[in-house]
Amino acid sequence: MKRFLIPVLLCSAAFAQVAEKANERYQTKEGREEVARELENPNRDKTERPRDLVEAMGLKPRMKVADVGTGVGYMLPYLSQAVGPDGEVYGEDIAQDFLDRAQRRLNALGIKNVKLILGTEEDPKLPGGILNAVLILDSYHHFNYPAAMLKSIHDSLESDGKLFIVDYYKRPNAMGPGSGDRAVQHIRLDRDDMIKEVEESGFHLVFKRDHIPGSQYIAAFEKAKDEP
Repeated sequence: MKRFLIPVLLCSAAFAQVAEKANERYQTKEGREEVARELENPNRDKTERPRDLVEAMGLKPRMKVADVGTGVGYMLPYLSQAVGPDGEVYGEDIAQDFLDRAQRRLNALGIKNVKLILGTEEDPKLPGGILNAVLILDSYHHFNYPAAMLKSIHDSLESDGKLFIVDYYKRPNAMGPGSGDRAVQHIRLDRDDMIKEVEESGFHLVFKRDHIPGSQYIAAFEKAKDEP
């Protein structure tokens, strides 16, 4: 019986919505506008440390990288600069109004090496088998269909490509001083449970460490190699 239980559970995870609490504000245009204003906060660099993220990803000129759940495109300028004019960046989101804001940001900065993609809750619609790196910043806990999303991301990476997930710990005050239990209610899985979920989808953990101590972590994965 156990041999049949695992596929059933995985199948259920692929179709069951699991991030209802985290996605409440994203269901209306007004809610997304409120979120967008938060994402465009000019002080965000102090809490996200984007240059540290780029360094941790080991990006080099001419690489191809995607930002899944890009929102208003906060990370796109940093990724664009890291891979250079001959590199390629893909910014994906499921909300067209977020992508419209991201495009205005790119236009204002004169950035030409970024392509925006309108994905779905189950498929980010990334190009297949060519990406050197995929970043999911503060977005993994919003996935309603993590198994389906991870399969698609797995297929988008080249053989040595890596997946980087940066998210909040599921603990009090992780989402900022005075945020109380917001992260406990908002974040679907804490770090180690997230790692288990990702590894069940064909990935192998490369490293995990604090990004912002007490607040955020970064975890890097590569495609799992077949046993000899």
